[in-house]
Amino acid sequence: MAAPVVYRTARCGLRVTRGQRRRLFGLLRSAGDVWCCVLEVNAWRRRRQDRPLASYRELCRELAASGPGTFGELDSAGARSVLRRYCDAWFAAAKRRRDGDLAARFPRRRRGMVPVRWYAGTFTLQARVLRLPVAKGCPPLMVRLDRDVPYPAGQVRSVTLLFDGGRLQVDVTAEVPVACYPDGRAPDPERVAGIDLGIIHPYAVAGPDGQGLLVSGRAVRAECRRHLRDSKAGPGLLSAAPPNPGSGGHGGGGSTAAASGPPRPVMRGVSARPSTKPPGPWWTGRSGSGPGR
Repeated sequence: MAAPVVYRTARCGLRVTRGQRRRLFGLLRSAGDVWCCVLEVNAWRRRRQDRPLASYRELCRELAASGPGTFGELDSAGARSVLRRYCDAWFAAAKRRRDGDLAARFPRRRRGMVPVRWYAGTFTLQARVLRLPVAKGCPPLMVRLDRDVPYPAGQVRSVTLLFDGGRLQVDVTAEVPVACYPDGRAPDPERVAGIDLGIIHPYAVAGPDGQGLLVSGRAVRAECRRHLRDSKAGPGLLSAAPPNPGSGGHGGGGSTAAASGPPRPVMRGVSARPSTKPPGPWWTGRSGSGPGR
């Protein structure tokens, strides 16, 4: 029995030159041309009241009949990934309409750029260097990732070139085996712990028998804000506070006054406690009877 596996995807940025960037955008636009070509062919067939081309095999047959070099530097493997994407979208909409969802629409919107996917065996990935396949007769295209792929090279199954967030990026999909435990060492299924990742409390774990762990997010946030405030204020905030009136060193201690920094302005007539009296006119309490004095 084969070991169970899961598929994980990691997104990596690209460090490319101006020429490499131009060629990568050319691949994405060529993939958009493939998508628009399929839409145009099905529009012709719809006007002739013919059956649309939706199956992956029929679409690949039309692609082979178009001949090499029709879509620029895009190779047949990348073009077939666009056909697979269209086929999945078409049959997903057909299934939703069969289930009674009349709002489902078949793919008819044109796209300028479409992500391109290559499967294992068509590309080469060594450390951070990725070699993408191109059409026959074109120079090789090698790009560099901005970080290491978190999976071994032997587990990578596909790479997808896309433009997202204003940047050229690559999605690396790997086949990761599920961890297996020897007999008697597997986790106990009767012991369950729930983890809640929130904003107020970033870590909250609840286990059996009423056991739990709670990390207060307010305390973490307050500590971070206090540290940020102290760092912005500079070293003067961390110096010793000035002595209170009447305490030692207030009269003429030169060293104490120097350590306390410059004198702070004092606001006289202002109480620390909020007043319970209703607010009166702004001239209340002044000499005279009105604002004209």
